[in-house]
Amino acid sequence: MTSTPRNTPASTAAGTATSSTLEETAAALRHRLAAQLATAGHVGSPQWRAAVHDVPRHLFIPEFFDRSDPADGSPTLYLPVSASRSGTARWLELVYSDETWVTQLDAHLTPADLPAGAHSTGVPTSSSSLPSLVIGMWEELDVADGHQVLEIGTGTGYSTALGCHRLGDDHLTSVEVDPDVAARARAALDAAGYRPRLVVGDGLAGAPGSQPYDRVIATCALRSVPPSWIEQSRPGTVILVTLTGWLGASGLAKLTVTDPASGTAEGTFTDPEVNFMPARSQTPEFVIIPTRDDGTLISQRPAVIGPDVLTETGAAHWLIQLAAPNAQHLAFGPDNDDLPEHLLVQSDESYVAFHRSPTGAWTVRQGGQTALWDNIEHAIDQWRTAGEPPLTEFRIHITKDQQTVAFSNSAQWELPADH
Repeated sequence: MTSTPRNTPASTAAGTATSSTLEETAAALRHRLAAQLATAGHVGSPQWRAAVHDVPRHLFIPEFFDRSDPADGSPTLYLPVSASRSGTARWLELVYSDETWVTQLDAHLTPADLPAGAHSTGVPTSSSSLPSLVIGMWEELDVADGHQVLEIGTGTGYSTALGCHRLGDDHLTSVEVDPDVAARARAALDAAGYRPRLVVGDGLAGAPGSQPYDRVIATCALRSVPPSWIEQSRPGTVILVTLTGWLGASGLAKLTVTDPASGTAEGTFTDPEVNFMPARSQTPEFVIIPTRDDGTLISQRPAVIGPDVLTETGAAHWLIQLAAPNAQHLAFGPDNDDLPEHLLVQSDESYVAFHRSPTGAWTVRQGGQTALWDNIEHAIDQWRTAGEPPLTEFRIHITKDQQTVAFSNSAQWELPADH
């Protein structure tokens, strides 16, 4: 079913603007946004276009951060935006643009925590993703009337509201790990007139109680698929999740559950460009930068493949991450005499260090427990020999015992088990 559009009360952050003026402006901007997304091909069905047209995004992001990147290369600055700080017209114009807006830094800081005129640096930990991505994922999920949907990552609640508009409140369960974020989302959903089932907890555990689910959608990125999602599904359930890793490769994966009892699912990457913030429980491990004389040297040789591949995107980026799933990349540049220009290192103290000669040739040093660059060069060689297939041709196979990604029967790698 398609739920009846709710009345949308005026935001209390509207400053001096009247309720009627704010709502009229917001409605016009929603109409424009829905038309823009339809024209660009991000929304096709009338049900989802109606959801964009009706759901008041301004209730879900009454304040957020606008980023500014200084020309001198210093850390990104985050500037608070709200009706009272920026003026109602500018605030609404930004709210109803097809942009991602950061709503929390460093797992605690919100715009309301900063005094007037202040800004902050930090790491984004919660956001309202750009509407084209959100609605595009809902379209990709291919829901039908009566489906029970599990959403991982409530965030601001805007995506949750879109799902409620399409399916009805009783058909959506949403899980959020951060209690403060969850409380703000609940308040916004209440204000917009939506009453889904909201759970505060670790989404990696799913949400027992409303299963079996017909669809699972995640608005955070994970290194592998939690078995609980499959166990709480029915045969044929579609799971849409962004898979990522500590080297930054990311892509939207679409999986179909084949047998919940045995924990099996199959699928592919459908969009190699999609990226979400990683789940907080899967942040990279602490690593130690190795020294030249640490006594763990495995080999030192000319690099067959240089570190330039570390900055490539798409399938090549993913292959490096698959071949060294627990490694992290540090780039120090050519002006640090005591450090390599590029370094891969992981918590078991395995490392790869690159040094460039005056002629431009690369020397690779490998140490620790694993010859990481040997594994990476072998993976890249297999991929190039196979004709460099794109990420959308990689297959994902999940069982209770392992999760693999492959582009041929002889070239497959395991995803890390973080659950």
